[in-house]
Amino acid sequence: MSGLRSWIARRLLLGVAQTVAVVLLVFVLTEALPGDAAVAFAGDQPDPERIAAVREAMGLDRPAHIRLGEWVGGLLHGDFGTSLASGRPVSGFLADGFGPTVLLATVTVLLLVPVGVGLGVLAARREGRFTDRLISSATLGVYAVPEFALGVLLVTVFALRLGWFPPTAVGYGTDLLAHPAALVLPVLVLLARPVCSLSRLVRAGMIDALAAPYTAHAQRYGIPGFRVRYAHALPNALAPATQQLARTVDWLLCGVVVVEALFVIPGLGTVLMNAVADRDIPVVQGLAVVFGLATVVLNLGADLVTHRLAPRSGVAA
Repeated sequence: MSGLRSWIARRLLLGVAQTVAVVLLVFVLTEALPGDAAVAFAGDQPDPERIAAVREAMGLDRPAHIRLGEWVGGLLHGDFGTSLASGRPVSGFLADGFGPTVLLATVTVLLLVPVGVGLGVLAARREGRFTDRLISSATLGVYAVPEFALGVLLVTVFALRLGWFPPTAVGYGTDLLAHPAALVLPVLVLLARPVCSLSRLVRAGMIDALAAPYTAHAQRYGIPGFRVRYAHALPNALAPATQQLARTVDWLLCGVVVVEALFVIPGLGTVLMNAVADRDIPVVQGLAVVFGLATVVLNLGADLVTHRLAPRSGVAA
């Protein structure tokens, strides 16, 4: 028990250190970006005097360490700062884009887990047979298709030619749940590659687990095959897949820029694109911190779940 507590404490300390590193790295990298909001406001023919005046009004002329201190102090109190482009609180931009992005991620994960695990288990049980070869070939082929190309293909076939689904989310606002047809094509694009990677990991883990000595030992004791497969082999097969699932959820929350841009979904990816175009550094920083914290939390959660599924491998990690 003490070993488990020590392991959890180390993971939590590592998470805190990673969070601090994320905050500092976000500030340093955004400081290194060319131009700023004052340059963006100046237009195509900037006036140096006007740029200097705007930069002074926005507080961009102050030393970087002072701005860093104020920004970190605000973060500790839940204040992400104020948009330079609109004057709105950055938290307002996060709230606007949070709903659509989380909805897309949630629907995708709810479908990803049963489909990915089911395909992996089916392929493992039919190892070397036609079903296994079919699933392996299909997942390998689909994984090689970029999200943008797959999205264009799905829109062309199912939206423009067949007319089954809307090609974009234009006109639906942020309440996409009230218009489920607008979610079908984006979710299919988001599902494609994660299903492939998750199913292949589950397949490999399930094959190893079914061939392990403890599985044969359980069968010799007369434990039914269904229980051996799903109560003993599957949890051990899911341990490495849990890490992949955490990375997938992180990607869904932080990396849906292409999908949101393709289907015109007003999520966090769209907010980030607009902020970068406007050189709105506080919004970019706020989004980067949220994405970084999501990565840290999801990986900590994955470590805990992995330990629960395979305690010895989890503590050794």
